[in-house]
Amino acid sequence: MKLLFVFSIFLVFSMGVSSFYVVYADQAIGKPGWEVMSDKVCGDKLCSEIDSDSDSVAITPSSIAYFSPPLKQISQGIDPSNVTCTEGKVMVLKQSNGVPACVNPSSVEKLITRGWAVHILPDYNSQNNNSEIFTQGNHSTISDTVTYFGDVSGYLAKPVTDGSYPGVVMIHEWWGLNDNIKEMADKLASHGYIVLAVDLYGGQVATTSNQARQLITTYDLEQGIQNMNSAVFLLNNDYSANKIGSIGWCFGGGQSLNLALYNDDMDATVIYYGSLVTETETLSSIQWPVLGIFAELDKGIPVNTVIEFESSLNELDVENYIHVYDNVDHAFANPSGDRYAPEESGDAWAQTISFLESTLK
Repeated sequence: MKLLFVFSIFLVFSMGVSSFYVVYADQAIGKPGWEVMSDKVCGDKLCSEIDSDSDSVAITPSSIAYFSPPLKQISQGIDPSNVTCTEGKVMVLKQSNGVPACVNPSSVEKLITRGWAVHILPDYNSQNNNSEIFTQGNHSTISDTVTYFGDVSGYLAKPVTDGSYPGVVMIHEWWGLNDNIKEMADKLASHGYIVLAVDLYGGQVATTSNQARQLITTYDLEQGIQNMNSAVFLLNNDYSANKIGSIGWCFGGGQSLNLALYNDDMDATVIYYGSLVTETETLSSIQWPVLGIFAELDKGIPVNTVIEFESSLNELDVENYIHVYDNVDHAFANPSGDRYAPEESGDAWAQTISFLESTLK
């Protein structure tokens, strides 16, 4: 089967800017530092990045061009977190260098999927990295650091009482294996699971969005799949897990799907707003239930893509439970983010616990 990686990098940004920055076409004429761009996607780039004289790509100019206000605003001393896009546009960062760009909402999914862009999140807030909404189970837990892939260590949480428990591979967001993920591992373990929170960054943890972008840029997808497969191996062989599932958020949600595509030993897959594959040929390797948690306002994973994903699973007779929460955006279940939605997060966690109970126990 052709190797296909699902690369989930979906981050969100709440603007909170009261004034609106208007850009007029005649202001750009003859002035350096301005950039007239079409937001149409040509291959794996914006059409504006491709030499118009090149014969390799046929470019049809968009009927709506935009002037690039982010760089101009930043050059005028505006903090990047306060940059405002022209009405009807959304801001993303170019993955390779972090330069902001305002694009049409319809272009976001393509640019993120192709690795050109990432969404934007505020810097990580360690003061609000968890919530009591994510309920504890009935088991007291213990935790330890375990080496499971070469010299890579993960965070393992399990019930104190000896017994036979299912295993869960937990996959972090783009921040890395931070305290928030470790606390989630503890909470899930308290429901009667052996949880191994993997480290796909080799010990590095980001606290700013720029650091996280750099980690994503250097992330090796093939190594990541080997990393997660080693976690499954450890749960099977060292802890005699009777069944194994996976769960991940955002970047980790896409990797949770990757693990399902490239490991036949799984029994359940949970995806929180992770990048999706919709082709039935690729998804045909999945022979176990899938839970998907998504957001109506997520531009990187639009509802239409979620519907296609669900339809493909149905066509393959893969048991699935897909939930799209109204009026919330990407990363709504992260208490440290501006998009945090407590009610929807609580319901999603309840759905997750119920799903794992029914599939792994």
